Amino acid sequence: MEQQENHLDRERFSCPICVDLLKDPVTTVCGHSYCKSCINTHWDEGEERGCYSCPQCRQTFTPRPVLGKTTMLAALVEELKKTGLQAAPADHCYAGPEDVACDVCTGRKLKALKSCLVCLASYCEKHLQPHLQSAAFKKHKLVEPSEKLQENICSRHDEVMKMFCRTDQHCICYLCSVDEHEGHDTVTAAAERTERQRELGLRRQTIQQRVQDTEKDVKLLQQKEKAVNGSADKAVDVSEEIFTEMIRLLEKRSSDVKQQIRSQQETEVSRVRELQEKLEQEITELKRKDHELKQLLDTEDHNQFLHNYPSLSPLSESTHSSSFSIRPLRDFEDVTAAVSQVIGRLQDILSETETEILQIVSQVDVLLRQPEPETRADFLIYSQEITMDPNTVNTHLLLSEGNRKATWMSEVQSYSDHPDRFTYWRQVLSRESLTGRCYWEVEVKVGGGGVHEAVAYKNISREGHSHECIFGFNDTSWALSCYGNSYNFRYNSIETPVSGPTSSRVGVYLDHSAGVLSFYSVSDTMTLLHRVQTTFTQPLYAGVRVCYVGDTAEFCKLK
Repeated sequence: MEQQENHLDRERFSCPICVDLLKDPVTTVCGHSYCKSCINTHWDEGEERGCYSCPQCRQTFTPRPVLGKTTMLAALVEELKKTGLQAAPADHCYAGPEDVACDVCTGRKLKALKSCLVCLASYCEKHLQPHLQSAAFKKHKLVEPSEKLQENICSRHDEVMKMFCRTDQHCICYLCSVDEHEGHDTVTAAAERTERQRELGLRRQTIQQRVQDTEKDVKLLQQKEKAVNGSADKAVDVSEEIFTEMIRLLEKRSSDVKQQIRSQQETEVSRVRELQEKLEQEITELKRKDHELKQLLDTEDHNQFLHNYPSLSPLSESTHSSSFSIRPLRDFEDVTAAVSQVIGRLQDILSETETEILQIVSQVDVLLRQPEPETRADFLIYSQEITMDPNTVNTHLLLSEGNRKATWMSEVQSYSDHPDRFTYWRQVLSRESLTGRCYWEVEVKVGGGGVHEAVAYKNISREGHSHECIFGFNDTSWALSCYGNSYNFRYNSIETPVSGPTSSRVGVYLDHSAGVLSFYSVSDTMTLLHRVQTTFTQPLYAGVRVCYVGDTAEFCKLK
């Protein structure tokens, strides 16, 4: 309780400006008390504005009040001083673990306001006053509070390091410059700083210029992005309109054909029914005639028979089917066949135009092509993690190392049936599809056969032992073959010999949009083996083919 009362006394008799016990206390009209010098200094600073206010309640006074000493308050402050009580700074003024503490304060230290590079000490506001007021400290260099002041002291000579050795590139003291650094290129630390500041200034100019240039590039790219989005949206809308119109035309043609068929159906049915009526009437008439003839034949009286015979009416001309031909019922089947031919031609057109459109779309390129990588480090920027797809692997290939390694095994491996599996050739495709710029490496182990590194479209044939299923023997895959100490490249069954240093590791670089596919021999250096320039119309998949029992191919971990 006594401690709380003392703390309250300190706060009550402290100046709000200097946070110390009041000195020559004065009281403003609004009732707040300050040190006389503190409030006058505060009002001196605002004199140019002609405005004098209370720092606590902000009440303004015009003209400037004349303040007299508050005698009773001054007596109370003096009594407090006699009891040994001093105004306590607020808690936030004390130095914490992350703050620089005043080197002069005793007991609980206050936060340092400045550090002196000459004294190599840090000072709070109170203990800094001699540096601000005394001419003896005028040349001392004050900086923001720092805990690293002792780093400016030479550990060997215990002197301030005011020199810099350009030969050894570190700060030294004067004694060092005439001792172990004798004959070195030494200058004052201030001179070296000036030089380094000039260099930093130039570097800042370069950085600022690059920032400006890059900001311009960013704005240009934003404009390009907006243009690309706008152009693509327009192309989608127009394409949708065109395909919608095509669908409308097909629906109209379908309706016309349906109407024509139904009309012809109605006509033919009407003709058939008309003829059917005539035939039915003829049947009725013939039956009547037959009945008359039967009655005549049944007459027993000869004279009556001969009398009635001349009265028989002659038979009308027959409309029997022998007088007209009924064609086989194929009329509308021919229509169906004709429509089927239209579908076939339409599918051919769509297939041709799809390839053409995809090629045109893939050639849309806003940015200038970046140069191809040169060093392995450059290639590794585009490294792609590749794993093998168990759904595509041939059953004589064993997958291991997290599905990154394939080994030809003599015994059949247990894989579930899948339509994507290569059923005959010892091949496998990657799980990952490849677009953009990609780089990967394949580690090969070749015994009596060879290993083929390839890329392929997803629609490559898988079923059977046709060459259409082999990497490089069709127009859906590209393959580099490694046979111990030789290489060759194959596409669409065309083989190209490849020369270059042999290595157990082959690097593959793909720039899908640019249509670039490159194979490299990887060792201490990278040597280009073969480069393809084409147009890729679909996403690609990495693949390997293993040609002999025990041979292996592994997609390497590059990250």
